Amino acid sequence: MSYAAGVDVGSTQTKAVIIDESQRIVGRALIDTGANVVAAAERSFAEALASAELQEPEVEYIVGTGYGRYRVTFGNTQVTEISCHGRGAVHMFPGTRTVVDMGGQDTKAIRVRPTGEIVDFCMNDKCAAGTGRFLGAASAALDIPLSELGGIALKAERPVRISTTCTVFAESEILSWLGKGKKIEDILGGVHHSIAGRSIGLLRRVGIEEEVTFTGGVARNIGMIDALNRGLGLKVNVSEDSHFMGALGAALFALDHIFASREASHAPAEAAGALV
Repeated sequence: MSYAAGVDVGSTQTKAVIIDESQRIVGRALIDTGANVVAAAERSFAEALASAELQEPEVEYIVGTGYGRYRVTFGNTQVTEISCHGRGAVHMFPGTRTVVDMGGQDTKAIRVRPTGEIVDFCMNDKCAAGTGRFLGAASAALDIPLSELGGIALKAERPVRISTTCTVFAESEILSWLGKGKKIEDILGGVHHSIAGRSIGLLRRVGIEEEVTFTGGVARNIGMIDALNRGLGLKVNVSEDSHFMGALGAALFALDHIFASREASHAPAEAAGALV
């Protein structure tokens, strides 16, 4: 039995996934990236190996992805996170045709073929207002743990309108609403709707086709799932493993290489046999 791995080094968190030849996830790990990107990649892979109860030599091929993919020094090659999220999303939800990948520093809208190939994509490379970083600003301003924001946002009855288009000024606007006596849940409801609105704007640029799959670390935020569902008028695909989607896609590309290498090694022998 051969194993393949994908290591997704994100700006905030690093994920590693190990799969077997049947494409089943046998090990995974999720850690904070921190300042040392190389160490984060190595530690996530080591934790995934421990999770799978495997030794490093048993993993035949490793693909790095994410913004720090070139820092996966023990990997065999690199694939862009856009390709990996598209591939992982279609693998987990075969009906996927549109992907919204929301991470700590950027949001990507991706349109894919049934095979997982990328048709089109765009990202908010000029502003972090529609990303997890915006949620981080809200967390800091309100002194509420990031993990609790989504649940509180769901309680909003009259979400405020967040007008700022810059994360730098988000904290000031949030505090301003707080000073006006607005409820915390309504402020957070406004924050989530603002992020969802910007993300949907990106999706419209590539063309929204059902099914829509939500990937990335922010996919664990129940308030953001609800805001996207409301804004899109449909139910996005999301799973407990949505934040591992990039690493899963990378592992699937690694498995492709393993299978292709086997076919290539068998081809000369079969050709020689045909000549006998």
